Amino acid sequence: MQKEVNNTTTNFPQLSNFLPTTVKEARFRGWEQVDVVLFSGDAYVDHPAFANAIIGRVIENQGLKIAIVPQPNWQDDLRDFKKFGRPRLFFAVSAGNMDSMVNHYTANRRRRSDDAYTPDGRAGARPDRTTIVYCQILKKLYVDVPIIIGGIEVSMRRLTHYDYWDNQLKQSILTESGADIAVYGMGEEPIIAIINALKNGTDFSQIKDVPQTFYLSKINPQNHKNAIFLHSHEDCLKDKIKYAENFKIIEEESNKTEAKQIIQKTENQYIIINPPYSPVCSEELDTIYDLPFTRLPHPKYLNKTIPAYEMIKFSVNIHRGCFGGCAFCTISAHQGKFISSRTEKSILNEVKKITQMPDFKGYISDLGGPSANMYKMGGKNLEICKKCTKPSCIFPVICKNLNTDLQPLINLYKKIDALPEIKKSFIGSGIRYDMLLDEKNENHEREYINELIINHVSGRLKVAPEHTEKNVLQTMRKADFDNFEKFKNIFNKINTQYKLNQQLIPYFISSHPACCPEDMAQLAIKIKNMNLHPEQIQDFTPTPMTLATEMFYTQTDIYSQKNIFVAKTKEEKLLQRMFFFWYKKEYKNIIINYLRKKNRNDIIKKLY
Repeated sequence: MQKEVNNTTTNFPQLSNFLPTTVKEARFRGWEQVDVVLFSGDAYVDHPAFANAIIGRVIENQGLKIAIVPQPNWQDDLRDFKKFGRPRLFFAVSAGNMDSMVNHYTANRRRRSDDAYTPDGRAGARPDRTTIVYCQILKKLYVDVPIIIGGIEVSMRRLTHYDYWDNQLKQSILTESGADIAVYGMGEEPIIAIINALKNGTDFSQIKDVPQTFYLSKINPQNHKNAIFLHSHEDCLKDKIKYAENFKIIEEESNKTEAKQIIQKTENQYIIINPPYSPVCSEELDTIYDLPFTRLPHPKYLNKTIPAYEMIKFSVNIHRGCFGGCAFCTISAHQGKFISSRTEKSILNEVKKITQMPDFKGYISDLGGPSANMYKMGGKNLEICKKCTKPSCIFPVICKNLNTDLQPLINLYKKIDALPEIKKSFIGSGIRYDMLLDEKNENHEREYINELIINHVSGRLKVAPEHTEKNVLQTMRKADFDNFEKFKNIFNKINTQYKLNQQLIPYFISSHPACCPEDMAQLAIKIKNMNLHPEQIQDFTPTPMTLATEMFYTQTDIYSQKNIFVAKTKEEKLLQRMFFFWYKKEYKNIIINYLRKKNRNDIIKKLY
């Protein structure tokens, strides 16, 4: 390890609770060399909501000496990449909790002025395409040291993918990064398997069969008998239909309980993608969340604010996975559609740790997950699940084999609220209200709605209808808008009954594939009639390996192969966004002129 000249942090007793980020911190532990160096595009927050903290703690738990280098400077003399020297085993690289391009750019490709995962929200602390840049630097400095890459930026770029920011198809991230092996999805099990293989004396170059990993091979894999061979990258460049066919296979295999190996030729190499692990059981998930997280930013950020941390520092993640299967969402491709839930004991232990934090005031900000009300849900008959390849368990209808019982979640809320240090626990994550409207109430839906609205809303409850028009919602794989109207009526009735002053905050998306300006005009009419002024809105941003992105690129419905309208230009996107703000003077004439050109005076009358 190199000698460090400048080090502003000397409080070693406190620092010893964190993974070392400097040579001095490592030497305080008596280390002369580390086993693994983890490079992260995020600031180092030792909290289980931050993926790199989890991976770091998992590696540490395997008995390895791990150092973390958060947000290294890639533009100077590269001292951050050199300071720990050559690790004994490998480098690990991740862009962080977000894809770096989504982190940096708006839907109109404008550079963002802030970064929630950086101290004081400062922009520019990481490069575009972070994973690739970090790997290329490391390969130049340490050509023979293996590199493992992972995180959502990697998961969504496993194979040929559409890149919105360069407006072209790109090869697997492995080809450009130069990394030796990649982990997709939640990375704890694959990283442990790789470490165990190395402990058993396996040469890194021979680690090929670890589930949930992918690698490059120059050997023609004809002997992989049970594998699925996709159209090559070169064929995808020539033919959008072949590219779409690839996506259908990838999505189907991603949603199986027993998936096959997937192989794609790219130039003179092959991308070999091993099937994923089965979803972790509750005990395994508990083991991860029970690791010794301090739940704090590293002391090097003293007197600085990390916005993403401030949002979640008093929150608890109660499960992983989402069976919603929304067309625009990356969660099922990264976390999977099968739910892995923590035990009550593990969750309650984490809540108790939160109550001991010095600035805790008695309020848990979120008991959530990708969708907050999917805790402990799953297939009743797992044999039926094994035969199913559907990406969603609740679209177009809720699967009869899906256990949607909300009693375990209701019990969990009550046990947390019964703790003497807890004044209130809130649900900050979005909920799937379309799962709460069964009039038979066999799965405690009404009891849950009452418990949620009366006791767990911090003034505002977030829900995501996404749109109002049936044709757009069908493309999104979302429930009809009348479900939102039903839920809103229930919400208002309970608020009136209990004299609560709470708001329902709907989330909408414009410019989604199949959405045209007239659809946005109809949306504007409906939200006007409901007296809604949407705050939570987003212009659709194509992100790799989602159904919506493939539709955006091909301008077809991938499954029906029918052509669909796609708003692609900046002007088309801006026009759709204007309909959210139909009431603003600066947009009124533009909207009216457009509708007149389309001979839609009927819409003008309803809107104005």
